[in-house]
Amino acid sequence: MKDLEIILENKPGALALMGETLGNNGISLEGGGAFDNGKYSIAHFLVEDANKAKEVLTQAGITVIKINDVIIQKLRQDVPGQLGMFCRKLANAGVNILTQYSDHFNQLIVVVDKFEIGKQASEEWMREW
Repeated sequence: MKDLEIILENKPGALALMGETLGNNGISLEGGGAFDNGKYSIAHFLVEDANKAKEVLTQAGITVIKINDVIIQKLRQDVPGQLGMFCRKLANAGVNILTQYSDHFNQLIVVVDKFEIGKQASEEWMREW
């Protein structure tokens, strides 16, 4: 899975065009969201075939800024504070979280500035929890 970082015009139909374009090309969104940022919206969506998604979106006139590696982590919903504890684990490793959202399986999706270090910290977290 990869994260697509996308710029959408902040106008009616922009997100619809994105979703239709991907759907018409057999690409499913596995999580993500779009966030208002003035004239444009910044969207992050989780997909399996990021290169194909970028290609079809670009053909439709939608700007894909980049494709990001993701850390996928399942937090324990029965333990309050899991988000804070996991994020602290990354912070203590010197990793900055750039984007965070959930997928359709209630897993935490994070894009970080130091992927390999973040991945290692995430694997340690899984062994601890």
